[in-house]
Amino acid sequence: MHELLETWERKAEVAAVMGLRGFQTVGAMIIVSELGDLARFEHPRQLMGYLGLVPGEQSSGSRRRQGAITKTGNSHARWMLLESARAYRQPPLVGPPLSRRQEGLPRAVKDLSWRAQQRLCRKYHRMRARGIHENKIMTAVAREICAFLWELQTKCGPGKLPT
Repeated sequence: MHELLETWERKAEVAAVMGLRGFQTVGAMIIVSELGDLARFEHPRQLMGYLGLVPGEQSSGSRRRQGAITKTGNSHARWMLLESARAYRQPPLVGPPLSRRQEGLPRAVKDLSWRAQQRLCRKYHRMRARGIHENKIMTAVAREICAFLWELQTKCGPGKLPT
């Protein structure tokens, strides 16, 4: 995979995803290859729905019932996001491994990564304090990672990242 990455035209996008906590080479390559161009989604909620990370709904009349996530779409990408969400159980910190992965990335990517860490770690700990089951917390964090990935690619995305 490392050899393939060196000649891949989406290397800059993989590097940007690796700038986020919870993504190393293989995980970032899977996300970039499985999701493709995120600019096709007008809003991050569309990406969340595409990955099946939104709750299903059974509504009738004035009654609205939300259930488990829909699990539609790309299960491989959804699984990778759920695995990456586990990294946000720890307090926000840019340690040596993340710092090395962020070398050479634009300031905008580093700022987005830090903002993601603060928000997602805070979300994890608040939900944990409320007694919510670990799997539901990981799903909620993965859903929000989608929003940060969408922002990363649409705001700092292709053509704006160094190669």
